[in-house]
Parts: sequence; C-alpha cells; structure tokens
Amino acid sequence: MENPLVALSDRLADTVERAGRFVAAVEARPRIGSCGLLWQPGVIVTAQHAIRTQNDIQAILPDGKTVSAELAGRDPGTDLAVLRVEGSGAADLPKTAGDGIAAGRLALVVGRARIPGVTAQFGVIGAVAGAWNTWRGGRLDRLVRLDIDLHPAASGGAVVDAEGALIGMATGGLTRLAPVVVPASTIDRVVRVLLAAGHVRRGYLGVGLQSVALPEEWRSVAGDRATGLMLMSVEPGSPAHAAGLTIGDVLLEIGGVAVTDPGDVLGVLANQSVGTASMSYSSAAARGAKSS
Repeated sequence: MENPLVALSDRLADTVERAGRFVAAVEARPRIGSCGLLWQPGVIVTAQHAIRTQNDIQAILPDGKTVSAELAGRDPGTDLAVLRVEGSGAADLPKTAGDGIAAGRLALVVGRARIPGVTAQFGVIGAVAGAWNTWRGGRLDRLVRLDIDLHPAASGGAVVDAEGALIGMATGGLTRLAPVVVPASTIDRVVRVLLAAGHVRRGYLGVGLQSVALPEEWRSVAGDRATGLMLMSVEPGSPAHAAGLTIGDVLLEIGGVAVTDPGDVLGVLANQSVGTASMSYSSAAARGAKSS
C-alpha cells in the first residue's frame, strides 16, 4: 500500500519542479536577491521593492544562464516591476480559476536563487477577500493573504496551488502583517501599462482625510450615511486646492461614489482617468474637483 505522505511529498516536488521552469532569480539589491516570473518573451515581472538599482541588474534564467536585465517600468502601488531581458521564454503555467482560491487551500511559493537554484515554501492561503487598495495607492483585483513565512529573497516568486496552477506573485512589500499575492489578473493589467509608459498614473486630489460622524441634518444629503471624510490638510496647488476645497470641509462622494474611509478615496481615484472632473460634496456645498 502506497504511503500517502510519500505520495504527497512526490506530488509537491513535481509541482515545484514544473513551476520552477518559469521562475528566474533577480539580483538588483545588495546581499539579498529576489525572484521574477517569466511573463512573456523578453519580459520578467518581479517585486518592485526589491529593485534598489536601475543599473547592473542581472537575471538568472531557469536554464542557469545569467543575463543582463533592463528596468522597463515599476509601480510601487502594486509592488510590480517589469524587466526586459534577452533569451527568456514565457510562462505557460495554467492560471487558477477564481473559485479555486479560498482560505485553507494549499499554496506553494516557488522561487529561484543563484545558489541553490529552485526554492520552495509551503503553506496555505490564510485569507481571501475582494478588491484591495494597498497603502501605496495601488489596487489588487483580489486580496489573497498567505499563511507562509516568506523569505525576503522569495518576493517575486510564483504562488501556485496544489495542482501547480498560478495564483500570482508573492510579495512581502505591501503589508507588515503577512505576505500577499499580486493576482495574475492584476499583473496582466499593470504589465501592459508599464511596458507602454514605464509607470502607472493615478488620480490625485492632494488632501489629508479623517473619517468623522455626520450631523443628523447632513445625513439626508449623504444618502442616510452616518460617516464622511473631513479634510485635515489641503496641499497648496493641488487639484483640491484649485477646486476651492478647504480644511474642515467634509467629503461625502467622489464621482458619484460614496466615501466613508480614506481607503475609499484611493479606490475611486485608482479607477478615475487622470484629468477627469469629479464631483466632491463638502459641508458647505457641492464643489467640482479635478483629479490629476
């Protein structure tokens, strides 16, 4: 009778071996490297926080070849950076279906280093939620938190499920609580922008905000909501300043979307085209503000 633990061990080792074919090592900071995904021919996606230099970046490909890499663009908001290299293939790993990502499911972080080569860390998905606005102003299509003690050099590695399907890229650069996954769909979206422009432009108002309870007489205007956002600071020359917003005003909506938490504003601005006009309601009157 086959030992089930041996069968599981063999299956995990096989999954790591297959995923490792599409993971490179990236050397772009002193002492501690990172990993990267072979996303498309000539393109490696890695963790932005691990890129400490724009010159003399090297990538070690799955075949052991060391090549020079050029930084094509970076986005701190999603902790993604794109490197252009010669001689790399493209990942053809299947991607995990949305319903296959759930708390408690097994997960592997597959990385690569110059020595010893392929690396692996094993654990479970700790939590899953909807779209998440990062503290850096980016937006992940889904929050997937890992219950894995991620080694610093494993950031940028492939997160795969028990079948070897790709969930996304592991990073320890977006939260101090636990490593998270940048979903494959987010990577697709951001990589297209970085290859075209080198950076991601996001809406900006130039205000400091604090959640506050609304007086009873304001709640009818606010759609019966009990909370708004008070402006604690307004940056001179910012779009909010140009629109006439002042300290003490209370925002209820931006672009017709209710905002009750500072994170709500980041979410709205992430979806706003830069330069479009948004309607922002204050304690005094509705004022037009233009994001930049």
